[in-house]
Amino acid sequence: MWAGTKCSSGARGTMVMRYQVLLSLMLSSQTKDQVTWGAMRRLRQRGLTVDSVLQMEDATLGEIIYPVGFWRNKVKYIKQTTAILKQKYGGDIPKTVEELVQLPGVGPKMAHLAMNIAWDSVSGIAVDTHVHRITNRLKWVKKETRYPEETRVALEAWLPRDLWREINWLLVGFGQQTCLPVNPRCSECLNQDICPAAKRC
Repeated sequence: MWAGTKCSSGARGTMVMRYQVLLSLMLSSQTKDQVTWGAMRRLRQRGLTVDSVLQMEDATLGEIIYPVGFWRNKVKYIKQTTAILKQKYGGDIPKTVEELVQLPGVGPKMAHLAMNIAWDSVSGIAVDTHVHRITNRLKWVKKETRYPEETRVALEAWLPRDLWREINWLLVGFGQQTCLPVNPRCSECLNQDICPAAKRC
């Protein structure tokens, strides 16, 4: 709820949804999808809102989100970020990438996904380890990039903006199932004829 303003239950519910989107993205880093899903389910059973998380003991929050990757750090980041959202944004999440990446534990990939899912706004391509790896293997970047942010800039330079929203969803699943980090399944891949990396397999 914004300071000095009374929200309707619908508006309040939308704010809670946006907060939950951000938290799920924070939990998902270095964590398998099913582990993130389990942690979010347990959090929602406690009533997952800005106020409920602020009132929760760190130890309790840790028990709920375990075994997500780097769970101790995430307890700290979630508490710090939630306090900032309460104090600075009236319990909502920021509307810009620039503000989102200032939050503890929120990187560029999470910020672009949050803009997409929570605000229905395409602010840029969300480049995670899968998108970074696959686009380099496919030579979708003019020269090899070392970091996801370099990959994002390189992709946005040529990929039509109306495809920015879907490329993350498309390549993450592909990277989890086929184009694996180690021992990619090139023989099963439908892209093998056009992929430079497949020719080296």
